[in-house]
Amino acid sequence: MNIYIFMLSILSMTAFAGLMVGVANDAVNFLNSAVGSKAGKRSTIMITAAIGVMVGTTFSSGMMEVARKGIFNPEYFVMHEVMIIFLAVMITDILLLDLYNTFGLPTSTTVSIVFEIFGGAVAIATLKIHAVHGPVSDIFSYINTKNVVTIVFSIGLSVVLAFFFGAVIQYITRVIFTFDYQKAFKRYGSIYCGLALTAISFFIIVKGAKGSPLITPELKDFILLHTKEFLLINFIAWTIIWQIVITFTRVNVLKVIVLIGTFALALAFAANDLVNFIGAPLGAYSAYRIGAASGISPLEMTMEGLKQPVQAKTWILLLAGTVMVITLWKSRRARSVTQTTVDLGRQSDGYERFDSSALARGLVRMGIALEESVRHIIPKSAQKWLQNRVDPEKYKLPPAEDGEVPAFDLLRAAVNLMVASALVSFGTSFKLPLSTTFVTFMVSMGTSLSDKAWGRESAVYRVNGVLTVLGGWFFTAFMAFSSCFVLTMFVYFGKLPAILVLVSSGFFMLFRSAKLHKKREERFKRMERDLLSTDDTVSVNRVTLKTSKLIKSVSQTLNITIQGLIESKRKILKDARREAEIIASDSEMIICEIFRYLQFAGDDTKGAAPRYARTIGSLQLITGSLNDMTTGNYQHIDNNHRAPDVVQSQELLEIVTEANALLNDVVVILQNDKYQNLPKVQTSLTALQNTIYKCDKHQMKRIKAGKSKSRQSLLFVSTLSRIRRIAEQSVNLAKIAEESLKNMPG
Repeated sequence: MNIYIFMLSILSMTAFAGLMVGVANDAVNFLNSAVGSKAGKRSTIMITAAIGVMVGTTFSSGMMEVARKGIFNPEYFVMHEVMIIFLAVMITDILLLDLYNTFGLPTSTTVSIVFEIFGGAVAIATLKIHAVHGPVSDIFSYINTKNVVTIVFSIGLSVVLAFFFGAVIQYITRVIFTFDYQKAFKRYGSIYCGLALTAISFFIIVKGAKGSPLITPELKDFILLHTKEFLLINFIAWTIIWQIVITFTRVNVLKVIVLIGTFALALAFAANDLVNFIGAPLGAYSAYRIGAASGISPLEMTMEGLKQPVQAKTWILLLAGTVMVITLWKSRRARSVTQTTVDLGRQSDGYERFDSSALARGLVRMGIALEESVRHIIPKSAQKWLQNRVDPEKYKLPPAEDGEVPAFDLLRAAVNLMVASALVSFGTSFKLPLSTTFVTFMVSMGTSLSDKAWGRESAVYRVNGVLTVLGGWFFTAFMAFSSCFVLTMFVYFGKLPAILVLVSSGFFMLFRSAKLHKKREERFKRMERDLLSTDDTVSVNRVTLKTSKLIKSVSQTLNITIQGLIESKRKILKDARREAEIIASDSEMIICEIFRYLQFAGDDTKGAAPRYARTIGSLQLITGSLNDMTTGNYQHIDNNHRAPDVVQSQELLEIVTEANALLNDVVVILQNDKYQNLPKVQTSLTALQNTIYKCDKHQMKRIKAGKSKSRQSLLFVSTLSRIRRIAEQSVNLAKIAEESLKNMPG
């Protein structure tokens, strides 16, 4: 039994790690709306969520059966096999969720745990069937495939319904209240609040508090049996209460609604999803106790006992809740995952975390075509009226208490919580195993669409972000199943050495992902810093300083890509291409700052506008040339073409040395305002142009003499052309900066 005690100790550690990575990912479920709308100070939001989590954990004891018998039939497995399955499940779960957290992507912890148990159980079942030469169809005796199919179908259906109802209800709500909703809310906001609180109350009872001693199974069944009456009484009561509050107090009722909804989702999360994090370790502990009490060998003791109901110790639940709350407060990754969802639904423009894709562009074009078709059907007078009601440009969100503008308003946040609560409640009442993550995310995306947060400037990026998250969820199912299948096999045959290898590898991967996450978040924070400066002097200085840093990065990347090309090093060229993409993003941020400055500074920008237009053009030419060069060099070597010959390599080194010296001189000028050095830089540029011209002539002679292959020649000539363009436009940026300095007020 010693090895099983060791496995239990490992599982105990994985339980804590599972809680931390799980909460970091699932926090998006209940923090998204409150954080995005700034319904209160961050401390207020976190305290509300923490209370919900702690209350919810005490209702979780009845939810542990999913891990114990929900996916596989334990009577067909012996203790040894069950312990291996649960160990493989937890290691897979931690690494998989940590991967998603590192990249700030929400996923379904329900899907991950279900398919991990599924994969582990199938692995052991396959070995057992193979050992007795049984038919493949015997697998259905070991696995509850009906449960797995039901979960997959329910989640797939919930994606579509959540997006549809979120979009439709938000549009209706916005037509009624508009973006400037305060006046209309005083008249009939109590009705809206009554609907919202009724949905949230029903959600707390049906989904969150079903394990609570305060709500007995009989009471819950009675409520479900008389759902219509329960909803009607709740609606009338809440409407009267909120009408009194709106009439006689200055309380911002929407903030209260959002905070109550946050509490409800946090409670339901802890009550239902706690099984995703500690269900497997507790299942392993139950298996060990059953095996130890029986006196039968772990290789022979079957696990029928796991089918019996179990009540988790209250102290275990409270300890798990405490770990979840601490993680909620401290985890940077929880903020990253939440911020991803908030950014996808953000009302304003800004830095987009996702690129576009062919599928996203196609869907956006379909959406535009559908919108045009609908316009032909609806009368123009109705179109004009609706446009006036739902035009976000007519009302700008005011800053919150912390001085920052919310990502979206409280009305949308309340709709997010109301619709998500209603969908999950009714799905649960029909015994459909919905994923709270799926529903809350897709509802918030639907409401974003209705609020026109996805404009022409951002739609392809936002849609691709949604597709990435959706694809990530389905990828979760595949990765969870296949990874746990492999790890189960590895532990089964490798035994103790395999466990030690997995644990040590897991620690190493967690360490590496922490460093990667820190690096990614530092980059995002740098890009999302204040983009607006209304003072002309400050704005010019900021643009100049950022431009100098960009040129310095261009110089470094230029050197790397030429080095990788000459040495035919694919990895170096791949890194250079990635750096070029980052530089292009930095350039877009500078351009974005220029646009925002021009937008907000008004008439003061008339003289600066032409210079800024030239700055934008030069930045685009530099980053475009660098992107083309690094991509072309990488593809050339990736396709196994020949690297430049000795003579070409020598000429490239000569040119890149001159170019780097010139770019470094430009950086010094921009950083230190040494514009008196511009004539020297211009002379260096002329010398570089002459060197490139000379190398072009030499290459033409080599082509005529048949000494250079066509692909080598094409790559060489195009590389020279792009280096020349980068150098010319960098000098041009220095000249523009000098003009800007001369034309500053005062």
